[in-house]
Amino acid sequence: MSDAPISLYYWPTPNGWKISIALEEMELPYEVNLVNIGAGEQYDPDSLKIAPNNRMPAIVDPEGPDGAPISIFESGAILQYLARKTGKFYGETERDRIIVDQWLMWQMGGVGPMAGQAHHFLSYAPTMDPPQVLPYAQDRYRNETGRLYRVLDKQLSENEFVAGDFFSIADMAIWPWASSWEKQEQTLDDKPNLKRWLAAVGARPAVQRGRALAAEKRRTGPMAKEEQAVLFGKKD
Repeated sequence: MSDAPISLYYWPTPNGWKISIALEEMELPYEVNLVNIGAGEQYDPDSLKIAPNNRMPAIVDPEGPDGAPISIFESGAILQYLARKTGKFYGETERDRIIVDQWLMWQMGGVGPMAGQAHHFLSYAPTMDPPQVLPYAQDRYRNETGRLYRVLDKQLSENEFVAGDFFSIADMAIWPWASSWEKQEQTLDDKPNLKRWLAAVGARPAVQRGRALAAEKRRTGPMAKEEQAVLFGKKD
């Protein structure tokens, strides 16, 4: 495998962490291109060429299939590509890969959107001007996120990791979102298996490195009006 670095288009969010963690776990060389989503850099023409859905993360691999460069957006697709490229973290058999894909899609279609909406309505919307405190939306997304974590806890009661006895890209996809359970107003008191898994994955050195990438850029206080307009405004 070549030493040519993969270009990572990234901002320190749960979706961004999926790929920084994967690149660290797979020991792939990469260079970071920060995409400040609060400043609207995801809408720049150069960014849209790589990520037409104006989201990050995205990657450009200078040595893609047949040795030709390839750009990839959507974090799940990136994880699958990197796992196939390296032959790592996808299990050993086709049955393994099917299970990994099931839980990866579960994250992409369930935990990511539901926990993301929980973040929005519980943390961001109440601080908007004027404040948007919507109990129905708060309850809806808090409860659905809790249901999904109960599903995950049951799966982990029978498996060391999400897809079985091996660490996989499914774990890499789910952990960044599940590790923010407090912000989603969840509890681990009734989810001992999830609690055990969160600690085990979080203790992995590569996970820690991926999670720490550009951590100083992560906003810690209330979101400015300009950021709200960029992230939540009506923009095509």
